Amino acid sequence: MSFSLNSNKMFFIFILFFSTLISISSNSWFGCWIGLEINLLSFIPLISDSKNLLTTEASLKYFLTQSIASINFLFSILFKLILMKNFEINNYLSIMINSSLLMKMGAAPFHFWFPNIIEGLSWFNCFILMTWQKITPMILLSYYFNKTFLIIIMTLNTIIGAIGGLNQTSLRKLMAFSSINNLGWMMATILISENLWMFYLLMYSFMISIMCFFFNSLNIYFLNQLFIMNMNPLMKIFLLINFLSLGGLPPFIGFFPKWMVINFLINKKIFIITFIFILMSLIMLFFYIRIIYSSFLLNYLNMKWIKINFKNKTFFFINLCGLISFLGMILSTFFFF
Repeated sequence: MSFSLNSNKMFFIFILFFSTLISISSNSWFGCWIGLEINLLSFIPLISDSKNLLTTEASLKYFLTQSIASINFLFSILFKLILMKNFEINNYLSIMINSSLLMKMGAAPFHFWFPNIIEGLSWFNCFILMTWQKITPMILLSYYFNKTFLIIIMTLNTIIGAIGGLNQTSLRKLMAFSSINNLGWMMATILISENLWMFYLLMYSFMISIMCFFFNSLNIYFLNQLFIMNMNPLMKIFLLINFLSLGGLPPFIGFFPKWMVINFLINKKIFIITFIFILMSLIMLFFYIRIIYSSFLLNYLNMKWIKINFKNKTFFFINLCGLISFLGMILSTFFFF
């Protein structure tokens, strides 16, 4: 499952980034569709590995679901171009286009493929799927969305993301449901402004990258692996800080973008959705704390034969990220007021 940067992988990563730029900078829906297709065809070679059956299955599932979403997207565009001379707002067609984009990014209720596929990927590919692969569909969604439909979907995302992760033991599936929950918040930022969406995505990518880097360096994929890890106590504390930051608990930096979203929703008097968002964040924090609990308290076995020796650079990087998470909120408050 380790990721090696050979020339083929580097070529496909370049095309993956390039395809997103094609979609975003395109001035026609057809160009956006072409960018999405290139993106799909460059990500599949990155995740497939002939030696591993799980990754091969994941790449096949990914291809099938993304193809269905692409066909739906193309059909909606052609239908709109043929039947409607000017691009006026039509509820049914906007819902069709939105649905295909939501399926592309793995948002609820089209999330069925997302946790299953993530289960078969390496941590590096999980990181790409949870961050970069969301950019194109989210930007295309911001061009043309049905407001009522989007509000229903973002509420659904936060609920399914929080409840779906409750009985999971796989860390990759936990991160997948966490990603679905954060998608709900990201859709709320689309309704507010594009700058806030970019800020939220950057903050989320930063926090997810720490988690993926940490689990990858320890080679951890399941909750029970944390029971027997003999980690440095300082490392555990910084892991706790990063997890609480990802959950959006003040005074950590992960709370800052959520605070801005809550502030906007309350100003617009959207109280029920704000209440649901906050309530689901509490459930998210519950299962993040459960991960930490297992690594913190269940270490009484002290199994000496599983001793983790971090390289100094890794240790320094995770501690630095923990400090940013911890001090970031204090610094960011000055920008807010």
